[in-house]
Amino acid sequence: MIGLLVIIVLAVVAIVGWFKLRRHGQSDRPAANWLPTEESFRDPSSGQVMRVWLDPDDGSRHYVPEITRP
Repeated sequence: MIGLLVIIVLAVVAIVGWFKLRRHGQSDRPAANWLPTEESFRDPSSGQVMRVWLDPDDGSRHYVPEITRP
């Protein structure tokens, strides 16, 4: 009985975490040292246009939503 309860709790935590987690490299805003690239794309899951930013310290790529102004 306790084993089943543990499995259910882990499943609920995994499902909630799945919806709250971001994709690898995705951020709300760029860090101060990141450099914008010319590369952008439309995220198929959200429909948002994402800009690719480069971290010069380690070469990692990060994806930040483009700010669209009306």
